[in-house]
Amino acid sequence: MKNSILVCFCFLYVFTFGQIIPQPVKSYVPIKEFFEVEDGQLGIWTEKQFMNEAIILAEQIKIQRDFLPIIHEWNGRDNVNGIALKTNSSILGDESYHLNANKKGVQISSTTPAGILHGVFTLVQMIPLKKSKEDDSFSLDAWVIEDSPHFKHRGLLLDCGRHFMSVEKIKETLMTMALYKMNVFHWHLTEDQGWRIEIKKYPQLTNTGAFRNVNGQNYGGFYSQEQIKEIVEYANNLHIMVIPEIELPGHSVAAIAAYPYLSCTGKQIPVETEWGVFKDIYCAGSNETMQFIKDVLDEVVSLFPAPYIHIGGDEAPKVRWENCSKCQRRIKDEHLKNEAELQTWMIEEVAQHLKAKGKDIIGWDEILEGGIPSGAVIQSWRGMQGGLMAAQHNHAVVMSPTSHCYLDYGLDGIDTKKVYEFDPIPSELSADKHHLILGAEGNMWTERAPENEVTSKIFPRLIALSEVLWSYPAKRDYLEFEGRLKRSFQLLDKRKVKYGFISTPIQFHTAIENDKLWVTIQQQQKDMELFYTTTHFQSESIEAVEDIVNVRGPIPIKRNAKINLQVGMKNSGSDQVKWQTRIFANHLALGKDITLNYTPSNAYLGGGANGLVNGCLGGDNFRDGNWQAIQGKDMEMVIDLGKIESVSEISTRWFHYANAWIFRPEDVSYFVSADGNNWQLLSKDLVGQRTAAEQSGEFAVTSKVLAADKTAYDSFMCRYVKVQAHSIGKCPDWHDAPGEPSWLFIDEIVVR
Repeated sequence: MKNSILVCFCFLYVFTFGQIIPQPVKSYVPIKEFFEVEDGQLGIWTEKQFMNEAIILAEQIKIQRDFLPIIHEWNGRDNVNGIALKTNSSILGDESYHLNANKKGVQISSTTPAGILHGVFTLVQMIPLKKSKEDDSFSLDAWVIEDSPHFKHRGLLLDCGRHFMSVEKIKETLMTMALYKMNVFHWHLTEDQGWRIEIKKYPQLTNTGAFRNVNGQNYGGFYSQEQIKEIVEYANNLHIMVIPEIELPGHSVAAIAAYPYLSCTGKQIPVETEWGVFKDIYCAGSNETMQFIKDVLDEVVSLFPAPYIHIGGDEAPKVRWENCSKCQRRIKDEHLKNEAELQTWMIEEVAQHLKAKGKDIIGWDEILEGGIPSGAVIQSWRGMQGGLMAAQHNHAVVMSPTSHCYLDYGLDGIDTKKVYEFDPIPSELSADKHHLILGAEGNMWTERAPENEVTSKIFPRLIALSEVLWSYPAKRDYLEFEGRLKRSFQLLDKRKVKYGFISTPIQFHTAIENDKLWVTIQQQQKDMELFYTTTHFQSESIEAVEDIVNVRGPIPIKRNAKINLQVGMKNSGSDQVKWQTRIFANHLALGKDITLNYTPSNAYLGGGANGLVNGCLGGDNFRDGNWQAIQGKDMEMVIDLGKIESVSEISTRWFHYANAWIFRPEDVSYFVSADGNNWQLLSKDLVGQRTAAEQSGEFAVTSKVLAADKTAYDSFMCRYVKVQAHSIGKCPDWHDAPGEPSWLFIDEIVVR
């Protein structure tokens, strides 16, 4: 692709070239001239130490141009009509490189193979794609690039515990990461739902722990040690460091299912089939369990050359430890204050064992709670505060907060623009400690993302993170970046990478007109096709189903309706968004003034206060953007209907998912008033029981009050409606995390 801006004079002109991502730190056009490649005749001259990078370059050119360049060993002379990979001892930084394109050819130079590879992938992005069978020639503008990364840790976490990923999928992901200069693959290998790494000393970890029962079938898989070595070598050739994560002490149900003696109870339990946080964790008081962990890590160390082992440390309920004689004895013998310090003791033991083998540990920010283990790198996911605290205490930090880096979240919560706006360095951190922020990771958890859905969640958002971490632009122009990103999609199409949308492809807007709720579907991107069906129903009984139609205008909602929407991008390799459902309700409170006595969680705003009266109900995923939540507190909302109305029904819907600490309210009270001062209690609804047997699964539960049930009349006359919901406060004793603050989730207050 020819650059549209030509600079014909010999002075520096810094700007972004075509579609290069991440944006080079420094680039300029020295003179107007071109490097021409005729009839697919292209040679690559390389120093011997860069032969791996030359092979990768040749393979990438073949993908884009349908021919394979000839590789020659560098003869020390300037190349003619070719590409040279050579050493430049004046370049500082292991990942830095220079690229110089002129009429004689292209020179990529660095002090290291990693730097050369980064230059190679910059060149790959500059080479135009072949447009037709006859298109055998191309040219490159003269160009000089001097480039180096701002952060040294630029990573992706891939969770293979919840859903097993094939070796081929992992390799495809690694290659796409390398294309955009990401250099860390954080491989999440053990979970409650599956143990994925072969440990020869403990074969039941994979014989039993790698599979779970799903509808009567064994589901799962594991990586043999030979496959582990294969992936590590593949990543190493791409200069991507593979950091394994072996979770402890929590998220260890699969290991305990294989070897019950590892837990505090010693009871046989199955590999977990649900998502969430569970109370069965490794017994920190057991010498046998500690030896097991060290044995496992010894084999892990032998497979992964990276200087780090990630040991997890997150979401480990201490209820078993509190009632375990071995753990309580350990607390006493080691002069610890509590179970939080027991976790720190356990992690310190592991850290010292790994230190003796030349490895440092990385742990999630929960490991700060009992005191920071010596030498630990902290990965901060519960916001930035944990990372800030760790850096202030001189610990290295990897940032991956849920606010910007959780790629399993939907686009309505974290889109590409939100990722691009991320700053890994907390504003409160003093400049002399900025170097302790090693970088960041995009986290791809897979509870709701099997292998066929993972790529479209990772990309293009990880591409935005790549520019944040490499270029760290002081001033960011998102629209300019988005333009480069869309051009870069051609590279992904050529590689058959099934990327997803840049942002939420559509937005729903609701309006009331002529006593009807009208839903307008607004396209957020061009070149899209929208198809929908609607299902109208009264209460739970379905009345009619309309044919699939193209979206052309507002859709009328008579009372309640489901809109099933399919969104597809035209002429693109992008992964289509599958059928998605939105539920709408036509009612009196739509768009009315509402006052909340609480501040919704930033993670679950649900559209803010107005989101509770916008007519759009939440679905079966509490992260779909329509559910609003608070933690550990009660809710009270007051709606002003604007005038005295005849009200026959008030209802609310609440999400329940005990494994995620989300509980329906203890009770919901409904009030009405004519003046907003004098209130009449209509009902106090006890929403439901909370025994362990009755709390499994994810679902929405409706609370409702009907005038006909409370009075001799069919309606109340009122202007104001008040709803009070009382939280259970803390997770109950039977829960896997008893005493932790619970969540309340609501999606809409429906008034009829």
